[in-house]
Amino acid sequence: MVGGLEGAVNIGGLGALGAGLFSIGIPKDSVIKYETALKSDKLLVIAHGTTDEVARAKGMLDPLNIAEVAVHHG
Repeated sequence: MVGGLEGAVNIGGLGALGAGLFSIGIPKDSVIKYETALKSDKLLVIAHGTTDEVARAKGMLDPLNIAEVAVHHG
């Protein structure tokens, strides 16, 4: 993701983190939602891995009554 941050400020008004997320395949509308949440002192957890690893991470988060758990395929 670090490589994606170099020109980040110029990607459709996204901040550096948002541009990095967008560069790894997260849809822009989701990125905007995540940036807004972070600005509101919310926590963002990202799991990146194989399909099985991401499913296992999602399975651990599901019972925690988290506001939202999303899986993006990139």
